[in-house]
Amino acid sequence: MRRFFPDGFTLSLIVTVVLASLLPCRGAIAGVFGVVTDLAIALLFFLHGAKLSRTAVVAGMSHWRLHLTVLASTFLLFPALGLLLKPVLAPLVTPDLYLGVLFLCTLPSTVQSSIAFTSIARGNVPAAIVSASASSLLGIFVTPLLVGVIVADAGQGGLSWHSVGTIVLQLFVPFIAGQVAQRWIGGWVTRHAAMLTYVDRGSILLVVYTAFSAAVLQGLWNQLPLPVLAGLLVVNGILLAAALLITRYGARALGFAKDDEITIVFCGSKKSLAAGVPMAKVIFAGHPLGLIVLPIMLFHQIQLMTCAVLARRYAMRHEAVARVDAVAR
Repeated sequence: MRRFFPDGFTLSLIVTVVLASLLPCRGAIAGVFGVVTDLAIALLFFLHGAKLSRTAVVAGMSHWRLHLTVLASTFLLFPALGLLLKPVLAPLVTPDLYLGVLFLCTLPSTVQSSIAFTSIARGNVPAAIVSASASSLLGIFVTPLLVGVIVADAGQGGLSWHSVGTIVLQLFVPFIAGQVAQRWIGGWVTRHAAMLTYVDRGSILLVVYTAFSAAVLQGLWNQLPLPVLAGLLVVNGILLAAALLITRYGARALGFAKDDEITIVFCGSKKSLAAGVPMAKVIFAGHPLGLIVLPIMLFHQIQLMTCAVLARRYAMRHEAVARVDAVAR
């Protein structure tokens, strides 16, 4: 039953939201938090760049059909679902929350959890490493462009070039700097992977705290009654279920092997909280950021719990087939 309970990071998110609700930062203190948050995000993408092995990327690029399928699910299927299901799902939440749902649909896949669940389920791990990493890197450029199209279509205004430039400067430039520095520090970063986890989660918690502080000061909880929160859970659940089913049966229809199907399911159905929160801070400057990031925060926990169960089922089927094969020999 422990798999159904929130993990430590999710509990940290909850504590951060409660802290922001009770003790929101404001004035000069909010400015200091903003600077510290920007620096933490830049450090995060620098370390990701230093950790990502170019050798692994080159080695896995040959499986192009799988990678294109994952990218299509991440950047085409999800936005299409968000727009096509809007007449049905939007009435369950507020307009600002559904704007956050549409933003969620444009985000890249996760890296760590996609690879971890693929490994647990006995999938194609090298392909998962390449697909998830490529999705994360491309998302720096593709997500802002998709937001510009989808948000403009939703009547919320387009994405400014200033926002694009800020994302490139704050996310992509540190990433490239990390790739350049990988020659000297790549091994050290890999050996100290726990440090990257702390920077990853710490930067998210900082953004969430500042975002929810501003939202609370603007009357967030007056705008978010329990029925609306329940509606958001339903919306996220429907999006995740649709993505899991389409990637699973789509992979089979396209003739992929079982291990490749597993990779497509777990890499193609995820959305990255680590990338989403920093991007939201830049893209939606001036919007009620707390409501924008809330959908991805909830989606993060739902996808972890659901995929943990699904990965174990894939693993048990793999073990059952292996036992049958052993007996047949």
